[in-house]
Amino acid sequence: MLEVADIFRSHGPAWRRTVRLSLGQLKVMSAIEQCRTAALGGHVLRCSGCDHIEVAYNSCRNRHCMKCQASAARRWLEARQADLLPVEYYHVVFTLPAPISAIAWYNKTVIYGLLFDIAAETLRTIAADPRHLGAQIGATLVLHTWGSALTHHPHVHGIVPGGGLSPDGERWIACR
Repeated sequence: MLEVADIFRSHGPAWRRTVRLSLGQLKVMSAIEQCRTAALGGHVLRCSGCDHIEVAYNSCRNRHCMKCQASAARRWLEARQADLLPVEYYHVVFTLPAPISAIAWYNKTVIYGLLFDIAAETLRTIAADPRHLGAQIGATLVLHTWGSALTHHPHVHGIVPGGGLSPDGERWIACR
């Protein structure tokens, strides 16, 4: 099965020469390339019953590595599913325009903070409007800084419930 690490090892060196990456992005690529290889060391497992030997290489433990974070992601998803209301949910995405995305490259903390604030404010404002929902809503927002092509593409994904609390907080107002 082809993995991201295989693609990084095969094509990463040439790609890195053509694209400007941050030090953080370079470190992530390197960690993924080395994950569960001899480069990070390992240990030998031996079955006491049959003397079968297996080498287990150490993982990078990088938060961006799919191999290392698969079980953590699964646990996070299960915990979030326990928090879900019995309603429909909607996926929304807020993307920075290219000129502001370029500014974000050099001012990540400020611009990403503004992106979260504006996304949340926009959702609350539209939901509170009686012409739309007329309710107070919540949302889960997650920042992604890379696009599917692994280029700088800051955007926020939002999971929004299909309804919210009435302005007085006494009843649920469902989406139409």
